[in-house]
Amino acid sequence: MKALDELTFDNRFARLGDAFSTHVLPEPLDEPRLVVASDAAMALLDLDPAVAETPVFAELFGGHKLWAEAQPRAMVYSGHQFGGYTPQLGDGRGLLLGEVYNQAGEHWDLHLKGAGMTPYSRMGDGRAVLRSSIREFLASEALHALGIPTSRALCVIGSSTPVWREKQERGAMVLRLAPSHIRFGHFEYFYYTQKSEQLAELAEHVLNLHYPECREQPEPYLAMFREIVERNAEMVAKWQAYGFCHGVMNTDNMSILGITFDFGPFAFLDDFDAHFICNHSDHEGRYSFSNQVPIGQWNLSALAQALTPFISVDALKEALGLYLPIYQAHYLDLMRRRLGLTTAEEDDQKLVERLLKLMQNSGVDYTLFFRRLGDESAALAVARLRDDFVDLAGFDAWAEQYKARVARDRDDSETQRRERMHAVNPLYILRNYLAQNAIAAAESGDYSEVRQLHEVLNKPFEEQAGMEQYAQRPPDWGKHLEISCSS
Repeated sequence: MKALDELTFDNRFARLGDAFSTHVLPEPLDEPRLVVASDAAMALLDLDPAVAETPVFAELFGGHKLWAEAQPRAMVYSGHQFGGYTPQLGDGRGLLLGEVYNQAGEHWDLHLKGAGMTPYSRMGDGRAVLRSSIREFLASEALHALGIPTSRALCVIGSSTPVWREKQERGAMVLRLAPSHIRFGHFEYFYYTQKSEQLAELAEHVLNLHYPECREQPEPYLAMFREIVERNAEMVAKWQAYGFCHGVMNTDNMSILGITFDFGPFAFLDDFDAHFICNHSDHEGRYSFSNQVPIGQWNLSALAQALTPFISVDALKEALGLYLPIYQAHYLDLMRRRLGLTTAEEDDQKLVERLLKLMQNSGVDYTLFFRRLGDESAALAVARLRDDFVDLAGFDAWAEQYKARVARDRDDSETQRRERMHAVNPLYILRNYLAQNAIAAAESGDYSEVRQLHEVLNKPFEEQAGMEQYAQRPPDWGKHLEISCSS
């Protein structure tokens, strides 16, 4: 394990130069203090978890100190926001401090969110507040524990710095980790500004550093785009299977690596609702839960447009055509496993769709239904779950189909069935009301709840003694929390 001053930097993106980013120093927070840290994320940098409790840790990630080898840069990019193109965006409150490589040879961006104003702040103050920083930290680590591709979060640093949003709040910084923070919007920026030289340089950078295996293909850029399509299709499939709503699927929030990042007004489904809108600012429902699938393809089409200087339009269209079949294959595979099925049958998709329609019409808790379905035999489980549904005749018909499907699938013991299903059906998810409880405590200076919630969410599939309150259905107020982009 390493100490903080032993990290090894290799700032590859910074070396692209001033056309791609601007040198900016972090603006320090007043009285920085550790709110929460992730041991698992620290391990990615080979850091000893004990260093999180040292004063220098809060000073580094609160903007007061900087490694000599770090090169803090604010990245420039553009993007389609709610369907409309914005010519210039960029890191308005975040800084890429540098790239650290670990003993395994992996490179990790150290990206500090809430670090102050940059040339891309667009009239903003460049700050993040404690509530949004805690939400991003918890979401990053919770998605990772569920097996959903995501950026990671190393820590949240709180402060006494006043920040004004709808009311006065306290400033905070969250340190994010990812192999790259390059977005679809990076390519769009250089394409639409007709900076062909920089666009080619960016494409080479991504190809060489993040998709080197595509170099071996006859058309490396096309192979890279296909891989990006596949990764995003798999990511969205996992979002849908686990009921995760991103909330702001703008192209500037889409990773070139197909990982979830830029957490804003996200939410996990409580009661199943295909039309659920988690972003209070999304008045048209563009980024509703069910729309995430087509929006994923729309965003890939926007990236494809920016890649037309390197790839033929026909080849791009053919690659885009892979998205829905790949999505469907990943989604159905995971939903089969969530239902306890180990083989594939032609009507499995209809079985899933009928169940979701019944859940939709009855306000059934999405996470707890699947968890309880695996608690005992299929016959006993559906009998216990029956009372959660309004359309009893409809559920009974589905239950008979399901029991028959399970009987055809595999003859194993109740213990084996429970172990298989519990390994893919979480007991604990990051419900909005749980995050809000942790935030309220943290805003009053008590960080114990956010740390406890983080620990519980690290092991979402394992029943944890004494943690029953984190596995309950939300209270009524907890289902109606409004989350906006404001942070």
